[in-house]
Amino acid sequence: MKNITSVARDIGIRENELIPWGEYKAKVSLDIFKRVGKKKNGKLILVTTTNPTFEGEGKTTITIGLAQALARLGKKACLAIREPSIGPVMGVKGGGTGGGRCQVLPAEDINLHFTGDMHAISSAHNLLSALLDNHIFHGDAFHIDPRYIVWPRVMDMNDRNLRNVVVGLGGPKHGVPHQDRFSITAASEIMAILCLSEGMEELKKRFENIIVAYSYDEEPITAKQLNAVGAMAALLKDAIKPNLVQTTEGVPAFVHGGPFANIAHGTSSILATKLGLKLADYFVTEAGFGTDLGAEKFFNIVCR
Repeated sequence: MKNITSVARDIGIRENELIPWGEYKAKVSLDIFKRVGKKKNGKLILVTTTNPTFEGEGKTTITIGLAQALARLGKKACLAIREPSIGPVMGVKGGGTGGGRCQVLPAEDINLHFTGDMHAISSAHNLLSALLDNHIFHGDAFHIDPRYIVWPRVMDMNDRNLRNVVVGLGGPKHGVPHQDRFSITAASEIMAILCLSEGMEELKKRFENIIVAYSYDEEPITAKQLNAVGAMAALLKDAIKPNLVQTTEGVPAFVHGGPFANIAHGTSSILATKLGLKLADYFVTEAGFGTDLGAEKFFNIVCR
């Protein structure tokens, strides 16, 4: 593997725009858009499929292989894929970094904790859950109906027993009992928002509109009303920056964000896509599941 500063240099990222995360991983400062924002976009290539297989393999390997093939032909190419979720990595699906000669590296790091983005997203999401329960505990000025709390908790792991739970047990000093549930981090609304936002200001604006519950009068209660937006955004100050790694042949690769295509838009972050288009002549990316799901969402959500 090449040092990440060398990979960044190959694609046109300057040293002062790079935030190394060890020898082979890095984040890219959003300040880079001040320099490259007005450059002409390269060509975008979307990899999709007709019908996903049971394990879902294929698109990642093709995305990586195609970018490497373009680089072999002398083209300035890079790619973007989604960050794997630890739940599926430890389950039947396995890793999400490709296979054979078509992998993104360091695969072990990417498949596990990587640069900590999943942890940051989980923390921001669960902070909102905690603030909501805390508001109910301390008087509930919005008259929230605990039967209509629509904001779950999340964790980056498959754990069937936590899908539906009761929280707040243990007496009056330990919260207000109500039914709750856990989702996986990749299915979090925070993940979708992060991947569709083009900067911190847009991220905060989208956070303000998150509906967490309904009152007894059926009025929606938002994250803005709970004064949660600033703290949630602070937890994501590094997670919003695209992650840079490399393929087995040293081609630059962005691995940033991991929204599922069945409940969100199913492709890596808008920031990674826009950056790749500004830096490369050919930018290759993928969309989750089949053409009828991930590709349609790419055309109708991401491209807009």
